Amino acid sequence: MKSPISIAILESQTKGKIRWKFDFRSYTLIIALVFIAVIFSVLTDGEFVSSRNLSNLFMQMSVISILAIGMTLVIIAGHIDLSVGSVVGLTGGIAAILQVWYGWGTVSVIVVAIVAGVLIGLWQGWWVAYRGVPAFIVTLGGMLVFRGILIGISNGETVAPLDNSFEAIGNSYLPYVIGYILAAVSIILLFLSLARNRKKRKQLGLTLNSKINDYGKTAVYSLCILVLVYMLNRYYGVPIPMLIVVLLALVFVFIAVKTPFGRYIYAIGGNIEAAALSGINIKRVVLAVFILMGVLSAVAGIILTSRLNAATVSAGEMYELDAIAACVIGGTSLMGGRGNIVGAIIGALIMASIDNGMSMMNIETFWQYIVKGLILIVAVWADISSKSKAS
Repeated sequence: MKSPISIAILESQTKGKIRWKFDFRSYTLIIALVFIAVIFSVLTDGEFVSSRNLSNLFMQMSVISILAIGMTLVIIAGHIDLSVGSVVGLTGGIAAILQVWYGWGTVSVIVVAIVAGVLIGLWQGWWVAYRGVPAFIVTLGGMLVFRGILIGISNGETVAPLDNSFEAIGNSYLPYVIGYILAAVSIILLFLSLARNRKKRKQLGLTLNSKINDYGKTAVYSLCILVLVYMLNRYYGVPIPMLIVVLLALVFVFIAVKTPFGRYIYAIGGNIEAAALSGINIKRVVLAVFILMGVLSAVAGIILTSRLNAATVSAGEMYELDAIAACVIGGTSLMGGRGNIVGAIIGALIMASIDNGMSMMNIETFWQYIVKGLILIVAVWADISSKSKAS
């Protein structure tokens, strides 16, 4: 599975010179992101790309990014989950109630919230996988049920404030030195991974890209990492929620790309009959996908509650639509069988950038809904058009 970011550097066979070829399709998401950044930077006199706003932007996108990671797997498998916003609110509410009303410690409430996410995913996955109820109906019902449970257990009240240790999860930053160390380690790992992959492909007799191509692309990634960390360190440092998103993305990209379970998800979404004939236990895989979605929703709920330092009955409302939109914008097909987690996270960043930029310009909320809705429609249209042309 290819990354949504690629740099095509081709060597001319006739003139012996390096020729750069611009791959518009691979760059679409990055072009959109850069375009949005440039527009809002001009309209806000550069404030949009200030260190402070970038830090706030990454904080803002963290919850949707985590939901988009799980939603990508759900959609690739050919399903949908409309309950994630309610699950975010419910799990965050459970954590807040246990801590504020009953005096539980931070570690204990986090564990209970994640276990609640597992049970919710197990419940919904069981209905979808083993009872054959469409995921749309199961999760639509779940959206109402879990929101109702949250209102019931909280008595419709805002539960606050939480302990400082819990609040720190969503509002703290890495020390500057640690941020630079992690950036350096990431860059080293990028180059080591590239060298290992090139060596493996050579041993297998597979075609290799030119060294300039591969190492040039990795150098650009490395530069982006350094610039980003530098900009964030000019404020308070790398936000902890952003670090959590990166770690979860790495884990789930590995699961999706490098494990049989990930390949099963793509196979089920691509052609469920062929997947069944090949011996894949479809029910078990679908159940596992919904459990993972429940876990990620609980993590998102913990971070949201921590950021707000409170649990409210409206927490997480409409988040399911933002998560789905991020996935679709990132290239995940609603038809199933195609998509990638990195693209979904970039899609979440695009959505958050639009919200953030329009808010900075004091544009009324209704325009934000209109713009995001139009972007979603265009993204789905582009997906359907590209699939029609491919067929």
